[in-house]
Amino acid sequence: MLQDTQTIRCYQRLTDAFVELWNRGYRTDDMRMYLDGYLAALRNTNVIEPYLIHRLEEEATRYLYDSSNFALTQPEPDYDYY
Repeated sequence: MLQDTQTIRCYQRLTDAFVELWNRGYRTDDMRMYLDGYLAALRNTNVIEPYLIHRLEEEATRYLYDSSNFALTQPEPDYDYY
């Protein structure tokens, strides 16, 4: 579980980007490359401690491979009983 505020902000940005990419037609492999690039940028800028980046990677990967995060909700049919 993430507890550092900067790491939580990065996680929120990542998950929002994953959903946006999914809705644009990108799939898991493409989003994994996005995640790798994002994490590489964090490592090079030293904004977050390395152990927090590792935790962020674990949580973001868990989110990425959980299919329920990208399932579209289907509206219930509107039945006319009368």
